[in-house]
Amino acid sequence: MIRKRLTACVLASAALAGPATTSQAQQSDFDAYLHALKAQARAEGVSEATITRMTEGLTPNMRVIELDRSQPGTPTRSGFPAVAPYIAKHVTADRIRAGRNVLASNAGTVAAIERQYGVPGEVLVAIWGKESNYGSFKGNFDLSRSLATLAWEGRRRELFASEWINLMKIADKGYSRSTLVGSWAGAFGNPQFLPSVYLRLAVDGDGDGRADIFNNRADTLASIANYFRDAGWRTGQPWGVRASIPQEFDWSRVQSRLAAPTCARVHERHSRWLSVAEWRALGVQPQRPLADSTVVSLFQPDGPGTPAWLLTTNYRVILEYNCSNYYALGVGLLADEIAQ
Repeated sequence: MIRKRLTACVLASAALAGPATTSQAQQSDFDAYLHALKAQARAEGVSEATITRMTEGLTPNMRVIELDRSQPGTPTRSGFPAVAPYIAKHVTADRIRAGRNVLASNAGTVAAIERQYGVPGEVLVAIWGKESNYGSFKGNFDLSRSLATLAWEGRRRELFASEWINLMKIADKGYSRSTLVGSWAGAFGNPQFLPSVYLRLAVDGDGDGRADIFNNRADTLASIANYFRDAGWRTGQPWGVRASIPQEFDWSRVQSRLAAPTCARVHERHSRWLSVAEWRALGVQPQRPLADSTVVSLFQPDGPGTPAWLLTTNYRVILEYNCSNYYALGVGLLADEIAQ
């Protein structure tokens, strides 16, 4: 994500204390902060007409602040919730059925995107299913209001100020304010891209000159594929496969010694990276074909006697989209079901 430091002095002073105690004071404080945001948008080339229509009547959304402050923090060392209930809730018969219908009804488009980007169609469809239930729920928050509110509130000011300015650049392409709605945190469209991601990776999938991730299926799927290719997806390799583990498997021999710079709580649950041949020598057997030279990590989230997987580097690409083992495993398993 693009993070630019807003240099106007008024920016820091207007929001230094966060939301004020009265609605009148809050609005005055917010207006001063918004004035600085507008100036930065102008400096980055956004038209005055776009700035005016995207900020008319803008007020802080206190519900957005409430939602942001209620987000869970870093988990404790007491353990992780089981993965199996999450999978049962999110990889459902209805979602699988809907995904298969999407895949079948867009077969030609999906095949063309697969050829261009090298990402399997079922993975693209699974992401769409996870993010917005195949477009049935994309969020209804005014993105300009949400992002301006989050920037003004100040907890992650640089991030959300930058995303608000990027949203203005998207609006400058001709999108109306009523179209630019989404989640309270600023993600939007079928794949729930942030504005910075849209500007960097959204693509025109059908040649009409517009990257419409709101309503256009080809643009949606091609944009997700472009995201995955940019993140390093390896064509012809699965995200992972189920594996069988000996009953008395010694996990201490394969514990990872690497400290991940980001998403440490996610990656610490994965083993060392070994070739499939090396895993076979340790008694770990992939349950689907996987070349002996493929380097994979072992993952058994719910402990001994429960399902385990050998994860390829493509699993980490899914984690780039959302850094959560629950999310990434859910996407992978949903994609496998859709493909059947």
